Amino acid sequence: MNLDILTPDKKLFEGEAESVTVPGSTGLMQILKGHAALISSLNKGVVKVKTSTGEEIFDIKGGVVEVLNNKVIVLAE
Repeated sequence: MNLDILTPDKKLFEGEAESVTVPGSTGLMQILKGHAALISSLNKGVVKVKTSTGEEIFDIKGGVVEVLNNKVIVLAE
């Protein structure tokens, strides 16, 4: 699936991901290929991105995640 992690200052990540774990407002959520459409607010925490080459971790202060047709957009603070 395609993933973009954006902040007001810059783009933190752009590319293919096998899974994304985000700190949703009701707890951790893992997003995999084929996930149902979703829009959710995010709390302060860590976004974990698993790619074919390893794992990347990003600290965020909150934001919003949108999932639609194997495209994930994280708008983070």
